[in-house]
Amino acid sequence: MEHPDGTLTPVIDASVHIFCKSNKDLRQNFLREPFRSRGFPDYEMDWYGAPGGEYAKGTTGPDKQYPGSDPDVVARHLFDERGVDVAILHPMGRGIMPDRHLGSALAAGHNEMMVTRWLDDSAHGERFRGTIRVNPDDITGALREIAKYKDHPRVVQIGVPLQSRELYGKPQFWPLWEAAVDAGLPVAVHFEVGSGVMLPPTPNGITRTYEQFVGFTAMNFLYHLMNMIAEGVFERMPALKFVWADGAADMLTPFMWRMDCFGRPHLEQTPWAPRMPSDYLPGHTYFIQGALDGPGDVGFAGEWAGFTGKDDMVMYGSSYPHWQLNDLSVPCSYSAEQRDKLCWRNAAELYGIEIPVIASASAAQ
Repeated sequence: MEHPDGTLTPVIDASVHIFCKSNKDLRQNFLREPFRSRGFPDYEMDWYGAPGGEYAKGTTGPDKQYPGSDPDVVARHLFDERGVDVAILHPMGRGIMPDRHLGSALAAGHNEMMVTRWLDDSAHGERFRGTIRVNPDDITGALREIAKYKDHPRVVQIGVPLQSRELYGKPQFWPLWEAAVDAGLPVAVHFEVGSGVMLPPTPNGITRTYEQFVGFTAMNFLYHLMNMIAEGVFERMPALKFVWADGAADMLTPFMWRMDCFGRPHLEQTPWAPRMPSDYLPGHTYFIQGALDGPGDVGFAGEWAGFTGKDDMVMYGSSYPHWQLNDLSVPCSYSAEQRDKLCWRNAAELYGIEIPVIASASAAQ
């Protein structure tokens, strides 16, 4: 990324969505019976279609395969045209299935697709890093997937759906988070495009329109986070790191101010989490955001990013190939340090991406 002063900054795109080429591709190449013959939602089977279409133009494969399903097309768009040095891949799944065995099979199929087609790709694999998807409704199956891929050199995190049936601080999920810590991998919570079994997107039920849905859904990241703090998850697991991978950093500060305010007199009710709620954020909490979050390019943007330590938590993500396809726009009031943290440094430190890899990728461009 070139700045007005002529300096160059590396870029890590922390949210690149990848897909199977088609349902037929998923069934024939990555599912086994009895799951190959089962019914499950398509990628777009949700209640809220984007009015202008779900995906950016030109992101389909050379033979009209699904957007974000061809490594060569994605590499050209990201590395050659958008100046990205390293891309963190999030395979898009189908949400939480009523049958946990089917849900685990779908997650495993997407993991196999990502590793064989993307991370092990001879042309571009060095610049891809991957998220293995696991089913939080099937802890045994999830642990099996972690054990299978945790030592792959380009797997950098574990992914679970935002649309959980329970808040992620509850004890039934603790063995999964402990396995993530043991594997040395952060956990990414990402919105699923396929609609499975899930809670309503707001505490008051179903929204009416896409605009309402997009505006309110990110609050669910904070519901999970606040529950994890209240349940003492980060106190219990000091090395656990969570990535809220589809926004909500813009809402963190007021929510945490309120949680600190109302939590201060009542810490005796949560002896398993004896510190102030906001004290559990540093080193545990990260957000991926694009151009749609926050105040934009205004004079107070740098100061705003510093509130609650957000500038140490936020990583850039384009959401490629979805319609928003966020450009990396750094507010002018950001300091050089804040700019570096957003563009690449926070992600490089979290995911263990060596600086020489970024430098060599930049040279190749």
